[in-house]
Amino acid sequence: MTRLLPFPIVSASLLAFWLLLNQTLSPGHILLGSAVALIGGWGLAALRPPKAHPRRPGAIVRLAAVVFADIVRSNIAVARIILGPKRSERTPGFVEIPLELRDPYGLAALACIITSTPGTLWVDFNEASGILTIHVLDLVDKAEWVRTIKTRYERRLMEIFT
Repeated sequence: MTRLLPFPIVSASLLAFWLLLNQTLSPGHILLGSAVALIGGWGLAALRPPKAHPRRPGAIVRLAAVVFADIVRSNIAVARIILGPKRSERTPGFVEIPLELRDPYGLAALACIITSTPGTLWVDFNEASGILTIHVLDLVDKAEWVRTIKTRYERRLMEIFT
């Protein structure tokens, strides 16, 4: 059974998304969506992703709350920068942050957090040195960004994934 459906949750999710996107439960779409779901599951199995071992559900909830609050606050700040009278005064720039986090799922979560927060963008991660480079729309203090990423996100992600 695992050979036919190596990742049953992924396959079921792909089928559900297919049917939702097409807004139908017709037999043809169920058959076509099932084929897409099977091929997607096999494709993921070919990639051989490492097993994820997240721990501490409370830390996950706290991190989600922090990220949600940061995204809301960042949306407001970016709107002020873009719509405000002092648009020309912003100083975009790059920040290099030394990370201790090495778990691939933790790094992926950090990439999603940084990129989904308006005004910031994950640019590069040097695996050998552990240096993360991000772009910030309005860079005032590089040290503050390093502190923010390390204390608000990296520390919590290490608690979850190590």
